[in-house]
Amino acid sequence: MAIPFCKFHGFGNDYIVAELQHIATARPLGELARAMCERNTGVGADGLAVLEKRDGSGTDYFCEIVNPDGTSASFSGNGTRCAAAYLHYKKLWTDKRLRLETVSGIKNYDLIEVLDGDKYLFEAEIGKPRFASDAIPVAIDPPTDSIVNEPIEVDGGQNSFAAVNVGNPVVCIFVDEFDFDWRAVGRTMETHPKFPERTNVVFIKVTDAQNIDIRIWERGAGETSSSGTCSSGAAVMSAFLRRTGRRVSVHAEGGTTEIDWRREDDEIVIKGIAQMVFCGEW
Repeated sequence: MAIPFCKFHGFGNDYIVAELQHIATARPLGELARAMCERNTGVGADGLAVLEKRDGSGTDYFCEIVNPDGTSASFSGNGTRCAAAYLHYKKLWTDKRLRLETVSGIKNYDLIEVLDGDKYLFEAEIGKPRFASDAIPVAIDPPTDSIVNEPIEVDGGQNSFAAVNVGNPVVCIFVDEFDFDWRAVGRTMETHPKFPERTNVVFIKVTDAQNIDIRIWERGAGETSSSGTCSSGAAVMSAFLRRTGRRVSVHAEGGTTEIDWRREDDEIVIKGIAQMVFCGEW
């Protein structure tokens, strides 16, 4: 059975979006994601976003994100934005606000405007950050209320990190430059025993109180050009440590994501674009 899909990207971080009703349930989603996301023999993507219509549950759609390695992601800022854009592109949803249920909770997506017919600009409320070690999770004893300067040995070298959960676990490493093998560090840290559910790793260079540059190693995907989750984690932790303000422009290799960690209610708000690449059948 052919599966209709569309591919979208957020600052180069690309996702295949499909509807659950079109997917043969006999094939596990993890197996399907591995095949479709493969860059050489598949469609090629940083993940698969699967949408299911909700009726009478207080939400509009459920979105499951599956990593290219077949594992489930509890959340993806760019992946869910691509899913929201798909619904508008297909005219399956026409209201300004979309209430999207995810594994990590309900996220609100407000469509701001459509640019050039295929770029969908959204502002999304993705929830409140969690700093406690057992909520991230980070395996330390005794548990702590926050992780801000935790030592870790990586490939024989000593490092320190901060960590936060913004729908996904994000480890933050502050650097002066990116002139080291951060990919190797990220690869090792993703599966380090300190992180029982694995982790995203983001390397942060603070430019000033309103701007940071980042490099990203995503859990289950590896190096990516952008990540809404990692951008959020980097911005929140930069503000938490008073290195920046709470409204930050996060510059990744794929583009700039605007993050506002609202003071009045602690909500994280992401502003960014999802652009349609192409649609097809698998």
